[in-house]
Amino acid sequence: MALIVHITQNDQWQHAKLTGFYRGDTLDSEGFIHCSRPDQVVWVANQLYRGQSSLVLLCIEPKKVRAEIKYEGLEGGEAFPHVYGALNVDAIAGVLPFEPEADGHFTLPDELTTP
Repeated sequence: MALIVHITQNDQWQHAKLTGFYRGDTLDSEGFIHCSRPDQVVWVANQLYRGQSSLVLLCIEPKKVRAEIKYEGLEGGEAFPHVYGALNVDAIAGVLPFEPEADGHFTLPDELTTP
């Protein structure tokens, strides 16, 4: 199964490394952690995080995630992966800096592009 990704603040990731689990901003309020496929993440970033700095992309190996992952979307919309529980940090295959361009827009890091 291909990697999924999650956008977060670097300080939240640093906290997760200390506790062993990442909870994000939405686990308590919505019941899941929003994730994306690599081909979806730039759209999400430009819609919700435009111009924000100190962001990182958590690159997640779905097979290692202990919580349930469901692909869900709005009616007729594209399905996005949602992690229904705290994300165990040993499921994180890598962490990439995710800073916007000078105009505030995001582009896909080279590490996530497929040849």
